[in-house]
Amino acid sequence: MPAYAKFATGGLAGACSALLVQPMELVKNRLQMSGVGGIQKDYKNTWDVVRKVYKYEGLLRFYNGLGASIVRQLMYTTTRLGIYQYYFDTYKRANGRVPPLLTCAGYGLIAGAAGALVGTPADVVLVRTVTDGNLPPHLRRNYKNIFDALIRIGREEGLAGLWSGCLPTTARAMVVNMCQLASYSQIKNYLEKRYELNEGLFLHACTGFVSGLITTIVSMPLDMAKTRLQTMERPAHYHERQYKHTIDVIMQVVRSEGFMALWKGFSPYFLRLARHTVFMFVLLEHFNKLYYEKILRDENISQL
Repeated sequence: MPAYAKFATGGLAGACSALLVQPMELVKNRLQMSGVGGIQKDYKNTWDVVRKVYKYEGLLRFYNGLGASIVRQLMYTTTRLGIYQYYFDTYKRANGRVPPLLTCAGYGLIAGAAGALVGTPADVVLVRTVTDGNLPPHLRRNYKNIFDALIRIGREEGLAGLWSGCLPTTARAMVVNMCQLASYSQIKNYLEKRYELNEGLFLHACTGFVSGLITTIVSMPLDMAKTRLQTMERPAHYHERQYKHTIDVIMQVVRSEGFMALWKGFSPYFLRLARHTVFMFVLLEHFNKLYYEKILRDENISQL
């Protein structure tokens, strides 16, 4: 498969998966911002968020920010999966075997960093949109759509505003990709050989569950820092900011909310990540299969 096809199938798989996990994205971000500064609404747990959003904001609110989520996947996942698949397949073709864990982890780090740099502006819009309902009416940004949000952020906060929280976003993406992509490849390969599982939804579900759990545990503190930095108001003077940088977010959260608050929103984040991992790789392999079938049909037609 040529490089452009790897990027295209990766982005398409990520965008389709976003349609299925968007409600959990909203719940996770609402929990991470719960009670911040006495301004954000306070939620007890995942069910409390679901109940209150449905009761006071309506069912469609769960899909608020869907446009930003799809654009983010088209930018972020296209880049990260395209790069990872390219390196993974190149190694496998050259050596006749799946790359070892550390090599996969290295590919994941590179792919995650590149994807985050490209996708941060859409990620900023997504986080702000899904958490807007946490704020009192007079403080809400009320972006009309992703294009309105990008224009307003650029005009009101400058170019730097579009890359708010870029460092924790990149660090999180590197950790997520290192854990998610590397562990997924290794776990799937192990289950296929050890238990002779055939390619299909059950194999992807088992692999995605384990991979999602590992990734959630490792990456949540960075995801918390990313969310807090991206929703923060950006005053003119640096010293007036609520949070200065990633470490400052983590230290403030631990000091004021407790160590376990770094994993606030664990359940929706895990459900989102595990489901997204399963559907993304199922769709990715399906799109790859369709591509190869098309190539074979074209070759058969040319031979005739």
